[in-house]
Amino acid sequence: MIKRISQEEILRQENIINQIKSENEGKSLTACVVTLGCVQNENDSERIRGMLAKMGYEMSSNSKTADVVIFNTCAVRENAELKVFGFLGALKHIKEQRPNMLIGICGCMIQQNHIVDKIKAKYKHVDMIFGTHSLYRFPQILYSAIKRRVVDVEDSDGYVAENLSHIRGSNVVASVSVMYGCNNFCSYCIVPYVRGRERSRFHQDILAEVEGLSAQGYKEITLVGQNVNSYGKDCGEMDFADLLHLVSQVDGIERIRFVSVHPKDITDKLIAEMASNDKVCKQLHVPLQSGSTKVLKDMNRKYSKEQYLELIKKIKTAMPNIALSTDIIVGFPTETNEDFADTLDVVKKVGYDMVYNFIYSKRKGTPAAEMEFALTEDEIKNNFDQLVNAQADILYNKNAQLQDKTVKVLVEGKSRTDENMLTGRTDSNKVVNFSGNEKNIGKIVNVKLNKIATWSLTGEIVE
Repeated sequence: MIKRISQEEILRQENIINQIKSENEGKSLTACVVTLGCVQNENDSERIRGMLAKMGYEMSSNSKTADVVIFNTCAVRENAELKVFGFLGALKHIKEQRPNMLIGICGCMIQQNHIVDKIKAKYKHVDMIFGTHSLYRFPQILYSAIKRRVVDVEDSDGYVAENLSHIRGSNVVASVSVMYGCNNFCSYCIVPYVRGRERSRFHQDILAEVEGLSAQGYKEITLVGQNVNSYGKDCGEMDFADLLHLVSQVDGIERIRFVSVHPKDITDKLIAEMASNDKVCKQLHVPLQSGSTKVLKDMNRKYSKEQYLELIKKIKTAMPNIALSTDIIVGFPTETNEDFADTLDVVKKVGYDMVYNFIYSKRKGTPAAEMEFALTEDEIKNNFDQLVNAQADILYNKNAQLQDKTVKVLVEGKSRTDENMLTGRTDSNKVVNFSGNEKNIGKIVNVKLNKIATWSLTGEIVE
């Protein structure tokens, strides 16, 4: 039975928010939330920002001057953890000069006991340490941290909490969590241990959130879950294809995406819904992880190279213009050069629009962490470079076919690199920069592509 946080408890947290807001009245206070991780982490950060705003804090991007700083962490790769420790170390002297500053760390890293022990021992200036299952208690945690250090880490299969405030990162596109946790236990992955078991939200709550976003003018929704296409299996709700269809019926929403799927759970019904539904973007992220059947078995991925390629064939048959992306781990402990050649073979056969490559990162507590490496670090690095170069060639050739073509782009806002340019995404999730009037933000416009590069597309609005 999934534990759903009662509205009485949520109301109790709201009362604490109001208490903090009352005590903060007349003060000019800022808060900074730094996110390291996946779209689910970012969705959690939006909730933290929403609660902080209701407490009277103005959002800031400067962690050195903010009155409250929260680091929302990822545990999937070691680099993310090292970044967090670097951030915490840099704030130690600032905290000494500003003792009333509150520093917190939350997210997936904090669901690991050895990480909590390290922070408690070496980073004594951190005031709040709370895990993924404690997010809904953030107001209580913050209020208590004003007087004493708080450690709130619960070993649990997780909860579902509704009606938490959000501050979205965009006024045009938004993510909506439809489920949390994962039951797959891939041998390299820490997620099931830090996010808990799969638990789906009721479809009525999801639809209410999407309808609220539509009323605010949002045009694109990304449905989010660690294994989004397992939706409903845990509670007898409808399946993900049914949910996708329901969400597409919300007036005002023009585009729908979803992440992340597991290949073993992509059904014919889901493919058919994607193909027939005009609102569902013809873009799909299908994590491969490895092209070797042997390595896939060692990873506990529950499909073979041949099954994966057959699935891709089925998807492309239903949607010939589908844009596909994937995740690939290079250097999994049991991977040989022959196994890597299988991965390269799949990449070339599929022709992905984007590949997110990662060198294997050992995660304490996972089965893969105990495995011996078949390759040296130099061999792994060489294979990684081969993959990057192969995908760059594939992507450049794909993008080259778009030269002088006109594509539909949902205008999301100003370009991060050039304030004189607007930016948006195509149905296939390609980022396009172009000149145009800000009044077009939130609209789908026609853009003729006149400058093509491997990692960027530039164009101009045409009628």
